Amino acid sequence: MRNDWSGQVLPHPPGRRRIVGDVGDLRPDSAVQTIMQRAAAYRPLLEQHVFRTKFVFVTGAGLCAELCEEQRFEKALPPALEALREFAGDGLFTAYNDEPTWQLAHDLLMPAFTRPAMQRYHGVMLEAVRELFAVLPEDRPVDVATYMTKLTMETIARAAFSHDFGSFTQVEPHPFVPAMVTALETGRRMGALSSLPGSGIVRRRLRRRNAAQQAYIDGMLDDLIAERRAGARTPGAPDDLLGIMLEQAHPETGERLSDRAIRYQILTFLVAGHETTSGALTFALHYLAKHPEVLAAARAETDAILGSDPDAEPTFEQVAKFRYLRRVLDESLRLWPTAPGFARSPRETTTVGGYRMRPQDWAIVLLPMVHRDPAVWGEDAEEFDPDRFLPERSKGRLPHSYKPFGTGERACIGRQFALHEAVLVLARLVHRYDLAGDPAYELRVTERLTMMPSGLELTLRPRVAQHVGA
Repeated sequence: MRNDWSGQVLPHPPGRRRIVGDVGDLRPDSAVQTIMQRAAAYRPLLEQHVFRTKFVFVTGAGLCAELCEEQRFEKALPPALEALREFAGDGLFTAYNDEPTWQLAHDLLMPAFTRPAMQRYHGVMLEAVRELFAVLPEDRPVDVATYMTKLTMETIARAAFSHDFGSFTQVEPHPFVPAMVTALETGRRMGALSSLPGSGIVRRRLRRRNAAQQAYIDGMLDDLIAERRAGARTPGAPDDLLGIMLEQAHPETGERLSDRAIRYQILTFLVAGHETTSGALTFALHYLAKHPEVLAAARAETDAILGSDPDAEPTFEQVAKFRYLRRVLDESLRLWPTAPGFARSPRETTTVGGYRMRPQDWAIVLLPMVHRDPAVWGEDAEEFDPDRFLPERSKGRLPHSYKPFGTGERACIGRQFALHEAVLVLARLVHRYDLAGDPAYELRVTERLTMMPSGLELTLRPRVAQHVGA
C-alpha cells in the first residue's frame, strides 16, 4: 500500500540509511516506544521509513483534532491491520470503510451495548471476578498481566457467546487460547514484515505455519455458530452477542449476517475485548500501587460506596459512582493507551500540517504522544495525575485530544462494556485487597497487539471487615 504523500519529505530525525530507512533499533516488542522517543522533538508530524514503506505519525493534539474531522477524514488500514484481515476478515475492526458487512454488523450490534444490555453483562462480569478471587494468590507477588488477561478473556467469551474457557478451573489453558495467541502473533509479524523487500515468501511461510491454528479456531467457532443457529429460536437461548447476531435482521433492509461474518465479529470481540481491557487494568493497578495517595483516595471511595464488607459487590448503578476510579483509569489510558494509535486518510485531496495528502495516503495518530502534548496537558504531561479529568479541569480542553477508543463512526463499539468492566474490577480489587508493589520496579512496557506492562508483580493482602472504612 503506497503512502508517499506525493513524494514530499516530512520532518524526520537525521541519519536515515538508503536501503533500510529509519528502521535502526526498531524492535517488534518496543517499536512504538522507540518512535515516541524519536518523536519527542517532532510535533505535529514525524516521518519514518521502514524499508520501502513510509510511515507518517501525528504527534500533536491539534493535528489529531483535524484528522478526527469525519467530514474530511476516514479510517485507514496500515500494514499491521491489513495483515490481521487474514485472522478477522471484514470484522468491525479490520473492515474497509466501503465493505457492506461492516455497516450491517455495526447496525445490528449497536443494541448489544445499550443500558439494558449492559445490565445483563454486569452479572457476567461479577461472576468472572468471583472466580478470579477464588484462585488469586494472596500474600505473595502475583504476575498482574497474566491474571487480568485470564479475567478479561473469560468475561468477553461469556458475554459474546456464553462460553467458559476454564481459565480459573483448569491447569492447562483451553486449546483455543494458545491457538488464538499464535494466530495473532503471526498476524502481527506479517504486518511488521510487509515493509521488507521480498517479504511475500516469508509471509507465505508464516501463513502455512499458522494454518493448523487458524483452522482450529475457525472450526471451533463455526461449530459453535452452527449449534446455536440450530437452536437459536428455542426458549432459553443465550441472550449474548452471538444470539443477537443470529436472531436480528436489519430493521430497514432485512439483511442478516452470514455465519462467516458472525465468526469474524466474534474473533474481533475476543481480541479487542480482552487485550485492551487487560492492559488498561494492569496499567491502572501499577499506578495505584506506585502512588499511595491515589490508592488511598480510591480505597476511600470504594469504602464509602460499598461499605465495610470487603466481599461486597457493586450493583450495576453503583459502578458509575466510582468517579475517582474512573479518573484513575482515564489517566492510565492517557499515558498508555493500550491501542496506541489509529490511522486516517482524507476523503479527498487536502492539506494537513502544510503538506498535501491524498486519499491513498495515511497517517497514524500516535496516541501516547498526542496524550502527552504539553500544549493541551501542561508541562507536567508525563506525570500521573487522575485529577486532570476533574470536570473543572476538562472543561475547555481541545476536542479530540484524548482518544483511547479511536474516533468517529469506526471508534470502539464496545467502549461502554470495557469501561464498565474495568471500573468494576478495579473497585472490587481495591476494596478487597491492600496492594503492594516492588518499590524498585520501574514500568516496562511490552508491545504485543496492544501495549502491556511487563514484569509487573503486586502482592495482594486481604483486607478484613473491621478495617474497611476505618
